[in-house]
Amino acid sequence: MKKFIVIIGVIIILGLLTAGFVYWLAVSPVKADSVDFTVHKGETSAVAANQLKLAGLIRSKTAFIIMSKLSNLKLKAGAYKLPTNPTPDSIINVLQLGPRAGDEKTILIKEGVNNKAIEEYLKTNNLIIDGSFLKIATTLIGNLPAEYQKFDFIKEAPKKVDLEGFLFPDTYRLFINDGGEQLIAKQLNNFDNKVTPEMRAEIKRQGKSLYEIIVMASIVEKEVRSTADMKIVAGIFWDRMKNSQRLESCATLAYILGVNKLQYSYEDTQIDSPFNTYRNDGLPPTPIGNPGIRAIEAAIYPEYTGYQFFLTASDGQTIWAKTFEQHKANKAKYLK
Repeated sequence: MKKFIVIIGVIIILGLLTAGFVYWLAVSPVKADSVDFTVHKGETSAVAANQLKLAGLIRSKTAFIIMSKLSNLKLKAGAYKLPTNPTPDSIINVLQLGPRAGDEKTILIKEGVNNKAIEEYLKTNNLIIDGSFLKIATTLIGNLPAEYQKFDFIKEAPKKVDLEGFLFPDTYRLFINDGGEQLIAKQLNNFDNKVTPEMRAEIKRQGKSLYEIIVMASIVEKEVRSTADMKIVAGIFWDRMKNSQRLESCATLAYILGVNKLQYSYEDTQIDSPFNTYRNDGLPPTPIGNPGIRAIEAAIYPEYTGYQFFLTASDGQTIWAKTFEQHKANKAKYLK
């Protein structure tokens, strides 16, 4: 019995000594100036402990891992500024709070912009400058890494087109160290959530593909501004296709020429391009930009009004016509 008590006593003493040692490590500072420390996506406390030890910011990886578990530390990717002369507990306190707002970047993708324009915006604003966005955005869907192939809309899309049209326009927040891969993953997830199962069922009921809808939506997005006008324009364009007429969309000319004009010339309409809907039947081969949800909904749920023609006046107002004669009169009146 005495031997058992002695053993228990030794265990308790060792436990107290171990706890005391861990506590000493927890409150024992390491001499260091305030330093930046980055946690990358998917990193565990063990990985972070190794990086901290290599940087000379903690004395013991094991003690840090134990304290992390006791603190129920949930690491969030991002950049952190560690305190001067840090201790493990002070580091854990900083990591518990998550990255500072200043360590994130806000990226605004406007409705209708194409992938090249997004790349220019990212570089001009010093948001993502390594070309990683455009590299993925212009990769043919059939050649995309497996992580992007999990989406049904990607699986169903043509394999020899890129991600134009699927990179959903919205405001995104990324960590400072995130690149094009993270932005595109967020955009694809957003697209998958915004285009609901009900919308996809309606597309299927109409006998169309989601890709056709996105191509149409990308044109509608660039033609008019309001939600109501988008629905009417979508109805006009779907009617033209149903009646074997060409779309004759000025938005496709703007895409080819890289410039918006109030009125395009006859020479403009004769440009040799697969995107020229004045010379080619049906939809262009790919979207001409990344449409927002209003344009996508308009392409799925168009409004059929009996209008056959429209134009945008210099003040942005949409002018409708039911006959070609009315349309010619409107052009003479509003396009001066």
